[in-house]
Amino acid sequence: MRSLYAVYRKEMSHYFVSPIAYIIIGLFLILSGYFFMAFLGEIIRSAMQQGLEEMQYGGGAQAMDVPGLVIRYYFGLLGTLFLFLLPMLTMGVYSEERKRGTMELLMTSPITDLQIVLGKFLASISLVAIMLLPSAAYQIFMLSKTEPSPPWRVLLAAYIGLMLLGSSVLAIGSFLSSVTENQLIAAVLTFSAILMLWVIDIGGQNASSFVGSLLGYLSIIRHYDDFTRGVIDTSGLIYYGSLIFLGIFLTVRSLDSMRWRRA
Repeated sequence: MRSLYAVYRKEMSHYFVSPIAYIIIGLFLILSGYFFMAFLGEIIRSAMQQGLEEMQYGGGAQAMDVPGLVIRYYFGLLGTLFLFLLPMLTMGVYSEERKRGTMELLMTSPITDLQIVLGKFLASISLVAIMLLPSAAYQIFMLSKTEPSPPWRVLLAAYIGLMLLGSSVLAIGSFLSSVTENQLIAAVLTFSAILMLWVIDIGGQNASSFVGSLLGYLSIIRHYDDFTRGVIDTSGLIYYGSLIFLGIFLTVRSLDSMRWRRA
């Protein structure tokens, strides 16, 4: 545990002396804050317009679920932002160390490959969690004004889904960063891989039912949509858990191959 914590602390300190982390966090906060206010304002206007029409023409239309709609649209946007921003966060996790030659020093220290991978992976998750904290303040403020029963369960499920989505992107990005010394190539590979998983179900729309169901299951965003609606599905947990495990496993194997090449 000491070795793992040492890697974790080293990686966290590296993030907070790197301008990339501040740029990504700042860009994320600006965009997420702007779109939260835009979604909230637009949905409130739509709800008020619906109320005026009901008063004018009568009828018993169901009231609009403003908090639920804001949460769904807002977290859908955050998932899209993760697609663009997280590859930049993982692009230098291993590629930069390989380029500077510090990877050899790390691998010759009394630390296992698994401890290196887990330490770096947990540090990147921690940075994403820190990045998301201000967005929780927006949601708590909105739900504190909601009557009669704020959808806290929906908000919790959305954050769980977002962290699982982010962890999957980080795991895949870490592996792809470990196979190249070029940060730009690592970022492009990660973005391409996640984009392919994002739109893979499109190819199954005209396919057979089995192929369509399989491609739909492999879609990284389809499982995330369930979380934004407040549904914590076992299949989604298994899917994201498998992606995270696969990314970590492949990264460990990649580091192991580096040791053999240098032996």
